[in-house]
Formats: sequence, structure tokens, C-alpha cells
Amino acid sequence: MEILLEIIKLTIPGLLTFLAAYFVLKTYMENQQKLQHLKMQQEQQKSSLPLRLQAYERLSLFCERISLPNLLLRVRKPGMSNGELRVSLLLAVQQEYEHNITQQVYVSSQLWEIIKLARDESVNAISIIAEKANAKSDAKELTGMLLNYVNQQEVMAVEKALLAIKREAATRL
Repeated sequence: MEILLEIIKLTIPGLLTFLAAYFVLKTYMENQQKLQHLKMQQEQQKSSLPLRLQAYERLSLFCERISLPNLLLRVRKPGMSNGELRVSLLLAVQQEYEHNITQQVYVSSQLWEIIKLARDESVNAISIIAEKANAKSDAKELTGMLLNYVNQQEVMAVEKALLAIKREAATRL
């Protein structure tokens, strides 16, 4: 019986020391793992920040370029007909969109949907208003109709998209 008590006297402190060391090491390893994870996140954020900033800049430029007044200034040429202007405007919007489509990787899906709505509004406005104009007439007619449409709108989707870009850029940086 004395031998059993001696074994217990030696075993219990050893087990307690082992358990204390185990929990200390386990906690230390977990903290080290969390620290490494945090460092990796910071490194990733450092490298992705310039890309996200560039995406916000490019999407802002995209919105400016597809706004109807800017689009008309850039695309309209003397001697164009309404039909030619319509095709040129729609093509310009589509090319701008395709040029910037990869930026959706760096922005929220909600912002990307707003960007697509802005593009759709420009395309729909061009299509609907161009249907009312004589395709063979001078492009001045369609230009005037599109500018009147813009002036009648309180807020264009492009303007809302620009505000959404600014808001998201301010909150995610």
C-alpha cells in the first residue's frame, strides 16, 4: 500500500506539470497561429489596397465616360446620321464596359450591380430615344433629344454610381 501511495505522490505532480505545460504550449501555439494569420492578412491587404484604389478610379472614369453628355462629346462627329450616332454610342458604352469588367473582382457585388445599372440606363436611354428619331436625319436631332433627356432627369444612375464608388472607397480603405 505504501508503494502505491509513493507512486501516486510522484505521479500526480508529474501529471499536473505535464498538463500545465501542455496547456501553456497549446495556448502559445494557437496565439502564434493567430499572429501569423493576422500578418498574412495585413500583407494581403497591403498588396490589394493599390489594386482596389485603381479599381475605384477606373470605375469612376468608366461612369464619367458613359455619361451621356461626355459620351456625345467624344463620339459624335460632323455629318453623322442619327442611326450612325446610335450605333457609335452603344458601341462606345459596350467597349468601355468590356474594358473595365475585370474591376468587379476588387469591389463589392452591390457596387458592381450599381455600375451595371448605370450602364444599362445609358444603353436604354440611347436605344429608346434613338427609336423616336429618324435614323437618316442629322445626328444633331438625336444629340438634342439625349441632352434634353439628361436635363429632365433629377439624378442619373451614373451620378448614383459615382456616389456609391466614393462611399465604398471611403469605407473599405
